[in-house]
Amino acid sequence: MVKHRVGIIGLGIMGRRMVVNFNNHPLFEIVGVWDPSEQSISKTRIDNPSILISEGPTEMISNGRIDLLYIACPPEFHKAYALMAIEQKIPVYLEKPLGVDITESKELVHELNKSKTPNIVNFVQASCEAMEITQNELRSGSAGEVTSVDVVMQYQQWPRSWQVEADWLRFRSAGGYTREVLSHFIFVTERLFGPATINFSNPLYPQQKELCETHIQAQLFCGPIPINIFGSSGGVGPDRQEVTVWGTKKSYRISDFYFLETAKDPTWHSALKSDDDPRTTTLQRQLDNVDKWLTGNDHPLASAEDAFSVQIIIENMLSN
Repeated sequence: MVKHRVGIIGLGIMGRRMVVNFNNHPLFEIVGVWDPSEQSISKTRIDNPSILISEGPTEMISNGRIDLLYIACPPEFHKAYALMAIEQKIPVYLEKPLGVDITESKELVHELNKSKTPNIVNFVQASCEAMEITQNELRSGSAGEVTSVDVVMQYQQWPRSWQVEADWLRFRSAGGYTREVLSHFIFVTERLFGPATINFSNPLYPQQKELCETHIQAQLFCGPIPINIFGSSGGVGPDRQEVTVWGTKKSYRISDFYFLETAKDPTWHSALKSDDDPRTTTLQRQLDNVDKWLTGNDHPLASAEDAFSVQIIIENMLSN
């Protein structure tokens, strides 16, 4: 069996999570990783003592050993590493957002398209069972007429306790849960219902101007369908991350990215077909689709153009 040889730049929370998933997938082999932080490298080595640490990004990308570059570093470095991969004709697997602002991301999309470099972006819900079921049932008409979509995000604190090492997430310039989390849900709504436009958006910021939003209320439209968005941070209670699609015959609620419930009456019922933990299975399904992409087969993964569409909406919401 021929495996795809992967190089990884960025060993933060998501990078280390993907190291585990690449290692657990039979069709991928990690041949090099790199991060400027010795602490991140040490954390990676705890569960992967034999992993090969590259000398640096230039050596990793130019040594002729990798078939795929996965970029999981903070957004300010995405473009530079992607351009290095373009020069070496290496397919690029990016985390979102593509860059720190619209101009930088537009330039990256242009370079990817001009060079015809294969590219995908890691919107994981593209591969989750909850999304697949919802999309298929909407196409079949099981929902009836979709009357609206509600998106709710509530966090006790932001960044969340397990994200504290990603300090950039707390700053207005590149962080915030609107960019980090809502972007996934905008991808979902555009995938299900087509391009979105902003009706209104009201983000609230703390007195410390450099910090990210604490609250946001917004409404988008996908065609005639209103997308109602509510987000807040602060306050004791469980975190909430929900996308609810309201239909005249059947409604769908996706919670915490991966869990699906449906309703034909006043009660929600679990709708996942598998008993496996969807958090575990979704990233493996995502890598199944990465293999399909690399081998020229049909797949549901997001492209850089898809991610750029999402980023335009997000940045315009935050600038209102």
